[in-house]
Amino acid sequence: MKLNTIIRNTTLASCVVAGLVQFGTAQAAEVKTISANELKVGMEISYPPFEYYEGEEVKGFDPEVSAALAKRMGLEATFNDTRFPNLVLGLNANRYDTIISGMYILPERLEQADAIPYAQTGAAIMVRGDATDKPAVPEDLCGKTVGMQQGTTWIKKLNDLSAGYCAEKGAGAIKVNEYPTTSEASQALLSGHIQAHVEIDAASKMIVDKARGRIVISSPAAIYPQVLGIYVKKGNQQLLDGLQKALDEFKASGEYAELLKKYNLEEA
Repeated sequence: MKLNTIIRNTTLASCVVAGLVQFGTAQAAEVKTISANELKVGMEISYPPFEYYEGEEVKGFDPEVSAALAKRMGLEATFNDTRFPNLVLGLNANRYDTIISGMYILPERLEQADAIPYAQTGAAIMVRGDATDKPAVPEDLCGKTVGMQQGTTWIKKLNDLSAGYCAEKGAGAIKVNEYPTTSEASQALLSGHIQAHVEIDAASKMIVDKARGRIVISSPAAIYPQVLGIYVKKGNQQLLDGLQKALDEFKASGEYAELLKKYNLEEA
């Protein structure tokens, strides 16, 4: 082989390798996050089984989802503990890259951020174990005081139900008491300050298990079924696409179905 041929082939190979390196770099750079090699996730870490502390370790469905998605994106998930009503505000203030915190996809939230459906669930009505009145559906809450965590979607739903159905039937208004955390709402139920507690289905089951008979679920089927979303700041299409691709790969692996089953959730 002539020397100029060797040089030409070597140069061609070098160009190909350089091109592949540049392509790989471009691919890796497609998803830009606030901190290099890190996916910062906003969540309220007081909401079992979605996210909660076990000692200093963050456990639950959403941390497991976050870690799996981050790994597929070549990143490491870290968690920013934020009160639920302030999560979208924190996202838009660039405190974290995404929200993965059992948050429903709602029109008013989609006006502020983009979302990827990742699971679905409904709510449950809980009462004290010794309660004689056990509401099965939202309409049964007319005339009762109901506790919920601040920022949850059922506040508006129950207020609308109270102003509409309950008023028309003369069944008494629904008084909604809001609490900073779901555990405070449960304590209010146990102490008799409220007559019912409405909470997301998967969280309700854990509350009931821990209460050991002092709290029971009175609704035989999930109420107000909704889709949960992974939220990203509007305009951050690269991250939105990167998370969607990672979620698709997670689903295709079969691991996601096992995780949903573990936490009594359904795929969106």
